[in-house]
Amino acid sequence: MSNHAQLLKRVTYASVATALILIIAKAIAWYMSGSIGILASLIDSLMDSFASIINLFAVRYALQPADDDHHFGHGKAEPLAGLAQASFIAGSAVFLIFNAIQRLQNPQELTNSNIGIAVMVFSIIVTVFLVLYQRHVVKITNNLAIKADSLHYLTDLLTNFSILIALYLTAQGYLWADAAFAIAIALYIFKSAFEIGNDAFAQLMDKKLDEKTEAKIVKAIKETQGALGYHDLRTRQSGKDKFIQFHLELDDRLSLIEAHAIADGLEKKLMALIPDAEVMIHEDPTKA
Repeated sequence: MSNHAQLLKRVTYASVATALILIIAKAIAWYMSGSIGILASLIDSLMDSFASIINLFAVRYALQPADDDHHFGHGKAEPLAGLAQASFIAGSAVFLIFNAIQRLQNPQELTNSNIGIAVMVFSIIVTVFLVLYQRHVVKITNNLAIKADSLHYLTDLLTNFSILIALYLTAQGYLWADAAFAIAIALYIFKSAFEIGNDAFAQLMDKKLDEKTEAKIVKAIKETQGALGYHDLRTRQSGKDKFIQFHLELDDRLSLIEAHAIADGLEKKLMALIPDAEVMIHEDPTKA
């Protein structure tokens, strides 16, 4: 198994374990305090756990090599998982808003707020370690599903900080603070859902690679000795795999062996520049 595959599996296991621990802790804190803010964080963690479980299966499936039925591999499983996560997150935001509005209409004093504060501090510490690990893995693998999952937990981290402030204000007599912060969190979750869904949709629709990556490709082609030009550059991404294809214009007086050597050298250069790239070059004879 490759190093990338091992990293992806480890981080998905860590994500699932973290989500389960936080769900138990926040459920206890919500039951004992009655805070709608902690309920918001609990729902967010429940959504994270569902998303992490989806990632666990999606990453395992996406890592399978190409086969007779899937010639381009199984990478589309990752953006499908991202789209499912976006749906889960948006649904949780709607639920939070309804509950927060009800609490604004009927403010309540919190009980055992100290327990709530302790659980939020614990949640922040655990989440920070997980997010740092996920970012380390994303930096190495550029995996969309893990990137989406990390965004969930970053949202959860900001949520926990907000709830700490809300718990303090509510304890000081500002009973509206608990519900108001919950609504703010819900709106932020909506924003996160849109970003994840947009990235996933772009991959499912075979959107081209970003401008910076395509600029690298063009620069490499222009720097290739013997290359007279190029056309019909097409790029896309499926999971971690990036697909690059184009027509390379070469002197029509070159032998087949010479033309192949130039294209082969360019292919190796692009694969070194762009990790997980699959390059297809069509050689076109051109008048020099």
